[in-house]
Amino acid sequence: MNEETKEILLSQIEKLIAYGSQETTINPDLLAYLSMDDLISMRNNLLEKVGKLSDEDKKWLEQFKKYE
Repeated sequence: MNEETKEILLSQIEKLIAYGSQETTINPDLLAYLSMDDLISMRNNLLEKVGKLSDEDKKWLEQFKKYE
């Protein structure tokens, strides 16, 4: 059985929100505030939207990125 962890889900979400050639990093501190259900829901919603993200969706996703 493939057990998903928050870190695995976060990694999957990061890849989905890269939406293009630029790799992103989500602030790992968010893991403390997001439940497994939140992360799974976020990942599944992104999987449905891959390739058809609107500018509004991209703007919303920007809030989760970590900037150095």
